[in-house]
Amino acid sequence: MPRRETRKAGILGDLERLSATMEANKEELPQLEPFRLKLGGIVIQAVAVSRQQIALQASKQEASKQLRQLLIQGLRMADVVRTVVRDHFGPQEEKLAEFGVQPFRGRKVKTPTETPPTSVTPSAPAGSAAPVKSNP
Repeated sequence: MPRRETRKAGILGDLERLSATMEANKEELPQLEPFRLKLGGIVIQAVAVSRQQIALQASKQEASKQLRQLLIQGLRMADVVRTVVRDHFGPQEEKLAEFGVQPFRGRKVKTPTETPPTSVTPSAPAGSAAPVKSNP
């Protein structure tokens, strides 16, 4: 027994072959005439919808490509507009925030970190040695 097809294209091909076989043998199987006609109509509709789906998929890909190009152009134009707005208002104006531009608010001053004072231990002057104790 042949394996049953599970992909759409395979199922459609199987239905087309069965419809063609039923058409070729319609005189031998008159009792199946209503089923043959119904199957033929279904196959014709399925082929039409499959072709439409392929056309729409290609159309979708083209639309996606156009959208991607338009978004890139839009980003470039937004950069130009924001640059002109920054030039018009000045780099420090808060009005820039309305346009999505971060106004320059100056640099934050780094606070110098204080180093803790090092404990100074009195040391003997150089050349003098500390007495060594010995235990008798």
